[in-house]
Amino acid sequence: MVTQKSRHSLDGPVVTIRRGVAIYKKLSSSYWYARVWDARNKRNVVRSTKETGKIAARQFAEDLAIEILGGKSQPPKQYTFKHYAQRLIAISRTMVELGQRNANYVNTIITFLENKEWGLQKQFQHRDVRELRTKDFADFLDKLAKDRPDLSESTRNMLTATFRNVLKVAVRDGTIDSVPATPRDRQRDNPRAYLPFYPLVDRKQCAYTKVRNTVRTLVKEHREFIKNAEKLNKPKTIYDAKKLRIVPITSELGDLIVFAVNTFVRPTTTELYALKHENITIADNPRRLLVTVKKGKTGFRIASSMENAVDVYERIRQRNPDAKPSDYLFFPSYTNRNTVRDIVQRQFGLVLQRAGIQNDPVAGLKYSVYSLRHTAICMRIILGGGKVDIYTLAKNAGTSVEQIERFYAKHLPISAELARNLHHFERELTRELKKDAVQVDEAGS
Repeated sequence: MVTQKSRHSLDGPVVTIRRGVAIYKKLSSSYWYARVWDARNKRNVVRSTKETGKIAARQFAEDLAIEILGGKSQPPKQYTFKHYAQRLIAISRTMVELGQRNANYVNTIITFLENKEWGLQKQFQHRDVRELRTKDFADFLDKLAKDRPDLSESTRNMLTATFRNVLKVAVRDGTIDSVPATPRDRQRDNPRAYLPFYPLVDRKQCAYTKVRNTVRTLVKEHREFIKNAEKLNKPKTIYDAKKLRIVPITSELGDLIVFAVNTFVRPTTTELYALKHENITIADNPRRLLVTVKKGKTGFRIASSMENAVDVYERIRQRNPDAKPSDYLFFPSYTNRNTVRDIVQRQFGLVLQRAGIQNDPVAGLKYSVYSLRHTAICMRIILGGGKVDIYTLAKNAGTSVEQIERFYAKHLPISAELARNLHHFERELTRELKKDAVQVDEAGS
């Protein structure tokens, strides 16, 4: 039995004129209908064109769209926000290919442009960049604050930065003369979660030592279990596969932890997990590794390690005596570095759980593998005894002096050595003043 179509059904396909504007016919009428999306009121406006011809119906739809948009016609595509947003993405991809930016830089831009709920494209894509003003963006932020009060200050500030970057491309192309002023939220600085270490805490409370000792314990337990399993012919794993998809923890994880803390590299697929033997050079005076990071978050850099990293690298060489220059340092049997990242995250999570130090008491954040980098930077500030040049530290870690001051140094307590350095000038000045006073007295007498 054939089902009869409703008289309100479509008579043929919908004809899209452009985004948000279309015409179509229904079985109930010989006239075309125009449909226009009203972005301000979040609804479709539908009108009968009273036209039977497609060309006349298209013109009606265009006129209706102009009416709904407040009497303003759509700007040429080469002047729209969307056009320059795509230009920004293309320029950013070129920067990544040249090693000037990390691949995540492009992904971040795309996220803030194209997020379906609060992305910039949703609000501005059809706007003429020549007509955008400070009020337009301020209204966008005000509406966003009402609709999505859960969005962090950091997210709102990234939206501002991305908006400005799009318009900077328009400035570069000569379409506009300058970027309009944009309001910016004052961002609260949260300290980075680092593993407390001696002398900031008592030796017994040193979380970094606890982590290393826990890795050794897990490695020893696994070896004992393997030895007994072979005797009893039992499965050779002590980890519950249902709870944790984990590769058995070996001394390689311990070496990775020490390496990360002594080289300042980020535990990411473009830095730590991307390192190969060809990226490592042993240098002397002082004894250290020169670690070549090709596509780090801030681009290319050569990081100078602490001496302990050399011992780690020599153990890696002993563990893999036939390693080629193109082989990876850690988990070389895995070609997919995302897999390695996930393995290390799960292993490190198990170590933290076993050590009982899953939360940072200062920052109120959960520890992660990234805490190793934060620990490395904090250690240099504290253990350097106030003699570490913060600019050199920032350059070596692939960050900025501002970042270190805002997120690390600002929240660290003053150690005894730092306090002595703080008073050093005062003591010297006091001695000089006393010396001058004695000379004045002698001259007077």
